[in-house]
Amino acid sequence: MVVLLAGWCDRPGPIKGNVVLKTTPPYSQLKTLFLDAGNTIVAMELSFIVSALETEGVTCNLSDLRRAEAAARPVVSAALPRLRSTESIDSFEFYIREMLLRTPMTPAVGEEEVVTLARNMVPLLDRIGRVKLWSSIIPGTREALVAFRDLGLQLVVVSNSDGTVDELLADVGLRNFFDAVIDSHVVGYEKPNPKIFFHALEVVGAVAETTLHVGDLYEADVVGARAAGVHALLLDPYNDWPSADCERAVDLNELLRRFSREN
Repeated sequence: MVVLLAGWCDRPGPIKGNVVLKTTPPYSQLKTLFLDAGNTIVAMELSFIVSALETEGVTCNLSDLRRAEAAARPVVSAALPRLRSTESIDSFEFYIREMLLRTPMTPAVGEEEVVTLARNMVPLLDRIGRVKLWSSIIPGTREALVAFRDLGLQLVVVSNSDGTVDELLADVGLRNFFDAVIDSHVVGYEKPNPKIFFHALEVVGAVAETTLHVGDLYEADVVGARAAGVHALLLDPYNDWPSADCERAVDLNELLRRFSREN
């Protein structure tokens, strides 16, 4: 994966070439919305992790695990330049490990035990498959997509995945909302490589200046979008990214309210 970073200036925001991108997207001017898939439209079915832990004699609360997953995202994001990909088994194991490290468990589990739990769990989750593992639609997503469509926005999924995003969206009944689905495995470019965003723009005939990308990992979604001249917003449901230098929202419904205020 080629990692290309946008340059920076002191004011007012990140630079792409000689174009200065404002931190706050011009919502009234936007025509196209790029959406990541995982943790933006759909979430991991965390009950699979709860069940895997139970087979090891460990229990946890599902709500605690959900909170821990979100808290792990900044750590995973910061590690992406080293991990080189969001899609490798090593990256997935790192993600699961950081999630479990932040999850209260009974009996209490030490760091070394968590490393072992994560290593043993990843093959089990991998066998479940992406489509089934990421089959939980985030609450309010369907309603938000309907409203975005009513506002006249083009909707495009731009996701790092293994070639199954189109199938996943069809399986959960969301595929028809989208004008295109861009899967990194299919197109050969993975976020933050700006080529995946350039490809998405070309597929739907959009322009970067009137496009907003929404995702859950700063290094993949914000850095990548900005490198392509696309506006970026980070989903941050629990305020885990207080110092992020980009627009943030709790979920798609909060984003929808921002569009509604300016349209």
